[in-house]
Amino acid sequence: MSLTKMMQGPTPVLAPLVLDPMMARMAEEAGFEALYLGGGATGYQRIYLEANLTLTELCQTALEIRTSSRLPLIFDAAAGFGDAMHMHRTMGMTEAAGFAAIEVEDQILPKRAHHHIGIEHMVPLEDMVDKIRELVRARRNPETHIIARTIAVRSTNIDDAIRRCEAYKKAGADSLLLIPYTQEAVRYIGERLEPPLVNILKPGGLASLDMTAADLHACGFRLLIDPATPLLAAYEAMKNIYAELAANGFAIRSRPQEEWTRLQKEQHRTVDLNMLIEIEKRTTEKP
Repeated sequence: MSLTKMMQGPTPVLAPLVLDPMMARMAEEAGFEALYLGGGATGYQRIYLEANLTLTELCQTALEIRTSSRLPLIFDAAAGFGDAMHMHRTMGMTEAAGFAAIEVEDQILPKRAHHHIGIEHMVPLEDMVDKIRELVRARRNPETHIIARTIAVRSTNIDDAIRRCEAYKKAGADSLLLIPYTQEAVRYIGERLEPPLVNILKPGGLASLDMTAADLHACGFRLLIDPATPLLAAYEAMKNIYAELAANGFAIRSRPQEEWTRLQKEQHRTVDLNMLIEIEKRTTEKP
């Protein structure tokens, strides 16, 4: 089922951050139906920023994820890697890599580090409209979902964000991504814009808004994205274990050995090691 059709269901589609094939498999095992390759988190993982990422390296990451997971993968394409003319290569690469959806925002290029401290710079509305129109023209697969994102809620005001989104929808965007930070803003946007709407959540997911998925669905939000929580949780776990390994000379005392054996078996199940072994038994390792 395409992401567009999934978003027509009775509850919002929930798409957590994934950065590699193992994360994708684990999210799929947990029961999620869609995945999100986030630019911000990818930049952090590589010890630089979203502003430094290239279209080709993100599409390569998508190929690796898609090799191990069939779930629809959403592409955080930032500002689209160029102006209106560049959207044709951006869309071509997006579809070739197997993304189900592309998200493009109305921020300037090249992006700046100040984006990460809340200082953002928008392109003129007309420039973003041109980008959306060219993404639509470049699309070969009609099921490739185009998400138009505005940063205006934080950069100017909520009414400017709504005005921009109305123009982006008219230009051909399939859904609109605004980032309301309060319940009042969520409901106001839902009253002013037609679904499908998309929201990116703060770390901790819906708890940051103190709303349920059903609440947001009632306001027109059909896709909810968590772009940060999995990486932050993994960061904490790895930071702690490296500290313990260093302090104890590789002697981990906080867990019994049986626990590490159990985790390794779970990891083998996630990568489907038994299936790969069975293939070899039937072919290259057969008696």
